Amino acid sequence: MRSTLILPLALIAAPAAAQSLTATQDLAVTGSVPQVCAMQQGRVQPGSVNNIARLDGDTLRIIQFVDPATLSVKAASATISFDAVCNFPHAVRIESSNNGLWPVDGRITQAPAGFAFAVPYSAQVSWGVANATFDADAKSRRIAQRVINVDAPAAGELNLRIEIPEGASNVENDAPVVAGTYVDTVRIFLEPR
Repeated sequence: MRSTLILPLALIAAPAAAQSLTATQDLAVTGSVPQVCAMQQGRVQPGSVNNIARLDGDTLRIIQFVDPATLSVKAASATISFDAVCNFPHAVRIESSNNGLWPVDGRITQAPAGFAFAVPYSAQVSWGVANATFDADAKSRRIAQRVINVDAPAAGELNLRIEIPEGASNVENDAPVVAGTYVDTVRIFLEPR
Protein backbone atom coordinates (compact mmCIF):
# COMPACT_ATOMS: atom_id res chain seq x y z
CA MET A 1 0.00 0.00 0.00
CA ARG A 2 1.15 3.27 -0.85
CA SER A 3 0.57 6.12 1.35
CA THR A 4 0.26 9.61 0.16
CA LEU A 5 0.95 12.56 2.25
CA ILE A 6 -1.06 15.51 1.33
CA LEU A 7 0.11 18.78 2.70
CA PRO A 8 -2.32 21.52 2.46
CA LEU A 9 -0.65 24.58 0.97
CA ALA A 10 -2.01 27.73 2.33
CA LEU A 11 -0.76 31.22 1.55
CA ILE A 12 -1.40 33.55 4.35
CA ALA A 13 -0.91 37.19 3.69
CA ALA A 14 1.35 38.80 6.22
CA PRO A 15 0.61 42.28 7.44
CA ALA A 16 2.03 44.97 5.11
CA ALA A 17 4.25 46.43 7.75
CA ALA A 18 6.00 43.22 8.27
CA GLN A 19 6.93 42.95 4.63
CA SER A 20 7.78 46.60 3.81
CA LEU A 21 11.06 48.29 4.60
CA THR A 22 11.02 51.75 6.12
CA ALA A 23 13.09 54.30 4.25
CA THR A 24 13.94 57.72 5.69
CA GLN A 25 15.62 60.73 4.28
CA ASP A 26 16.33 64.06 5.91
CA LEU A 27 15.10 67.11 4.07
CA ALA A 28 16.71 70.40 5.05
CA VAL A 29 14.52 73.49 5.03
CA THR A 30 16.39 76.77 4.91
CA GLY A 31 15.53 80.42 4.74
CA SER A 32 17.61 83.54 4.48
CA VAL A 33 16.99 86.85 6.21
CA PRO A 34 18.93 89.76 4.78
CA GLN A 35 20.46 92.43 7.00
CA VAL A 36 17.85 95.16 7.06
CA CYS A 37 17.28 98.43 8.88
CA ALA A 38 14.03 100.35 8.45
CA MET A 39 12.67 103.57 9.92
CA GLN A 40 9.15 105.03 9.69
CA GLN A 41 8.12 108.69 9.44
CA GLY A 42 8.85 110.69 12.62
CA ARG A 43 6.26 112.05 15.02
CA VAL A 44 6.60 114.62 17.79
CA GLN A 45 6.19 113.17 21.27
CA PRO A 46 3.37 114.88 23.17
CA GLY A 47 4.60 116.83 26.18
CA SER A 48 8.14 117.15 24.79
CA VAL A 49 7.57 120.40 22.91
CA ASN A 50 8.82 123.86 23.85
CA ASN A 51 8.38 126.73 21.36
CA ILE A 52 7.80 124.29 18.46
CA ALA A 53 4.67 124.63 16.32
CA ARG A 54 4.64 121.11 14.89
CA LEU A 55 6.40 118.62 12.72
CA ASP A 56 5.27 119.60 9.23
CA GLY A 57 6.14 116.58 7.08
CA ASP A 58 9.86 116.44 7.69
CA THR A 59 10.28 120.05 8.93
CA LEU A 60 10.33 121.08 12.58
CA ARG A 61 8.92 124.62 12.81
CA ILE A 62 9.93 126.98 15.62
CA ILE A 63 7.15 129.31 16.81
CA GLN A 64 9.28 132.29 17.89
CA PHE A 65 12.97 132.07 17.00
CA VAL A 66 14.08 135.27 18.78
CA ASP A 67 12.86 137.41 21.64
CA PRO A 68 11.29 140.52 20.05
CA ALA A 69 12.79 142.85 22.70
CA THR A 70 16.41 141.61 22.59
CA LEU A 71 16.57 139.73 19.25
CA SER A 72 18.44 136.92 21.05
CA VAL A 73 17.43 133.30 20.49
CA LYS A 74 14.52 131.86 22.46
CA ALA A 75 14.83 128.31 23.76
CA ALA A 76 13.11 125.63 21.68
CA SER A 77 13.02 121.84 21.94
CA ALA A 78 11.11 118.77 20.84
CA THR A 79 11.49 115.00 20.85
CA ILE A 80 10.79 113.22 17.58
CA SER A 81 10.17 109.46 17.67
CA PHE A 82 10.66 107.05 14.79
CA ASP A 83 9.45 103.43 14.78
CA ALA A 84 12.54 101.53 13.66
CA VAL A 85 14.11 98.09 13.41
CA CYS A 86 17.57 96.84 12.57
CA ASN A 87 18.13 93.07 12.63
CA PHE A 88 21.93 93.03 12.98
CA PRO A 89 24.65 94.91 14.91
CA HIS A 90 24.74 98.34 13.27
CA ALA A 91 25.50 102.03 13.66
CA VAL A 92 23.31 105.09 14.13
CA ARG A 93 24.72 108.13 12.36
CA ILE A 94 23.34 111.60 12.97
CA GLU A 95 24.41 114.26 10.52
CA SER A 96 23.96 118.02 10.31
CA SER A 97 24.30 119.62 6.88
CA ASN A 98 25.37 122.99 8.35
CA ASN A 99 26.74 122.24 11.84
CA GLY A 100 24.08 124.56 13.28
CA LEU A 101 21.26 126.80 12.12
CA TRP A 102 22.57 129.14 9.43
CA PRO A 103 20.81 131.74 7.27
CA VAL A 104 19.38 130.51 3.99
CA ASP A 105 21.26 133.40 2.44
CA GLY A 106 24.71 131.78 2.67
CA ARG A 107 26.50 135.03 1.89
CA ILE A 108 26.43 136.09 5.54
CA THR A 109 29.72 134.86 6.99
CA GLN A 110 30.55 137.85 9.15
CA ALA A 111 28.09 140.04 10.96
CA PRO A 112 28.48 143.37 12.69
CA ALA A 113 30.30 143.06 16.01
CA GLY A 114 28.12 141.58 18.74
CA PHE A 115 25.61 140.00 16.33
CA ALA A 116 25.15 136.26 15.87
CA PHE A 117 24.96 134.87 12.36
CA ALA A 118 24.51 131.19 13.26
CA VAL A 119 22.79 129.30 16.08
CA PRO A 120 24.11 126.14 17.78
CA TYR A 121 21.91 123.31 19.05
CA SER A 122 22.25 119.81 20.45
CA ALA A 123 20.60 116.56 19.49
CA GLN A 124 20.25 113.56 21.81
CA VAL A 125 19.73 110.12 20.30
CA SER A 126 18.22 107.24 22.25
CA TRP A 127 17.96 103.87 20.49
CA GLY A 128 17.91 100.46 22.14
CA VAL A 129 20.82 100.50 24.60
CA ALA A 130 22.58 103.38 22.79
CA ASN A 131 22.38 106.96 24.03
CA ALA A 132 24.52 109.81 22.73
CA THR A 133 24.60 113.57 22.29
CA PHE A 134 25.54 115.40 19.12
CA ASP A 135 26.46 119.09 19.28
CA ALA A 136 26.11 121.29 16.22
CA ASP A 137 28.32 124.14 17.51
CA ALA A 138 27.76 126.63 14.62
CA LYS A 139 31.46 127.64 14.72
CA SER A 140 31.89 126.87 11.01
CA ARG A 141 29.43 125.99 8.28
CA ARG A 142 30.16 122.38 7.34
CA ILE A 143 28.77 118.87 7.48
CA ALA A 144 29.12 117.48 11.01
CA GLN A 145 28.24 114.02 12.26
CA ARG A 146 28.35 111.58 15.14
CA VAL A 147 28.36 107.78 14.84
CA ILE A 148 27.01 105.53 17.60
CA ASN A 149 27.78 101.80 17.38
CA VAL A 150 25.04 99.42 18.46
CA ASP A 151 26.31 95.91 19.23
CA ALA A 152 23.00 94.05 18.84
CA PRO A 153 19.81 94.11 16.77
CA ALA A 154 17.25 96.62 18.01
CA ALA A 155 13.56 97.33 17.45
CA GLY A 156 11.18 99.92 18.84
CA GLU A 157 11.36 103.70 19.04
CA LEU A 158 14.38 105.70 18.03
CA ASN A 159 14.10 109.06 19.81
CA LEU A 160 15.77 112.26 18.67
CA ARG A 161 15.61 115.30 20.96
CA ILE A 162 16.54 118.64 19.43
CA GLU A 163 17.36 121.46 21.88
CA ILE A 164 18.20 125.08 21.14
CA PRO A 165 19.29 126.78 24.38
CA GLU A 166 18.05 130.21 25.44
CA GLY A 167 20.38 132.89 24.04
CA ALA A 168 22.33 130.41 21.87
CA SER A 169 24.72 132.08 19.47
CA ASN A 170 27.91 131.42 17.53
CA VAL A 171 29.56 134.54 19.00
CA GLU A 172 28.43 135.06 22.61
CA ASN A 173 25.41 134.13 24.72
CA ASP A 174 22.35 136.32 24.30
CA ALA A 175 23.76 138.10 21.23
CA PRO A 176 21.14 139.55 18.89
CA VAL A 177 20.72 137.54 15.68
CA VAL A 178 21.15 138.98 12.18
CA ALA A 179 17.86 138.99 10.25
CA GLY A 180 17.15 136.02 7.99
CA THR A 181 15.65 132.55 7.78
CA TYR A 182 17.84 130.02 9.61
CA VAL A 183 17.87 126.34 8.67
CA ASP A 184 19.73 123.09 9.04
CA THR A 185 19.03 119.59 7.79
CA VAL A 186 19.46 116.80 10.32
CA ARG A 187 19.67 113.26 8.96
CA ILE A 188 19.52 109.99 10.89
CA PHE A 189 20.96 106.83 9.37
CA LEU A 190 20.70 103.22 10.56
CA GLU A 191 23.50 101.47 8.70
CA PRO A 192 26.13 98.73 8.77
CA ARG A 193 29.16 99.40 10.95
